[in-house]
Amino acid sequence: MFFPKPNAPNIKITKAAWAHPDYSEDQMKTVTVDHRQPRDFPDRVAFAMVRVMRFGLDIATGYSHDKMTERKYTIRNVFLESVAGVPGMVAGMLRHLNSMRRMKRDNGWIETLLEESYNERMHLLIFLQMAKPGWFMRLMVLGAQGVFFNAMFFSYLISPRTCHRFVGYLEEEAVLTYTREIEDLDAGKLPHWAKTQAPEIAVNYYQMPEGKRSMRDLLFYIRADESKHREVNHTLGNLNQNEDPNPYASEYKDDKPHPRKDLKWQKPQGWDREDCI
Repeated sequence: MFFPKPNAPNIKITKAAWAHPDYSEDQMKTVTVDHRQPRDFPDRVAFAMVRVMRFGLDIATGYSHDKMTERKYTIRNVFLESVAGVPGMVAGMLRHLNSMRRMKRDNGWIETLLEESYNERMHLLIFLQMAKPGWFMRLMVLGAQGVFFNAMFFSYLISPRTCHRFVGYLEEEAVLTYTREIEDLDAGKLPHWAKTQAPEIAVNYYQMPEGKRSMRDLLFYIRADESKHREVNHTLGNLNQNEDPNPYASEYKDDKPHPRKDLKWQKPQGWDREDCI
């Protein structure tokens, strides 16, 4: 077991700080690979940076789609999720400090950003239950996290909108990765995963029902999470960064489709400002 239980005999269970939204099986299966075409210079910069990062990730994890195994995919996922948890924490931290410094409300952005970071960390913990990384991978994660944290820190100070667009494009790549894993699993290329059950930490976090706790089911949950992060960040990238409320933390006056935490109404390329504000 990768995570030994804490020495706390009087505590029955420590629940997740943020309860995971309910996804139906049909909703998760409607998630698709999608791409938002860059529409201006900041978008093109964000997309170019993601392509550079994807190239480095492929080299670091030895990615070659025709030669992937369960072990290689798991290591790739560990590396991906260890980096994916950084942007939400950096953005939430900076907005938290900005709110206190300016003595103004943040309009609900902080909670969504921190919840996103928390969700990505849960993905990491799940995959760590399946494959323990060696010293080389740990060293690479340490270096990548240090560089990425500082890059996001200074970038978010300069242009929060570009950073959200960057994360939206990054999540597009995550959806693509997990879609390929599901396809390879269905094609019989990952026989070990076909017999693998989701770790207990995943069952508890997602509240996975009996009979729906296979590795395939787990990949659908994680892909759905990444698709929601894709939508959230593309949406936040469309808003006024200083004044607009967070639509994912807002209640609306009408019953029309609006941004939600779950998958009821999906917009892979994000909601335009006039649709939600």
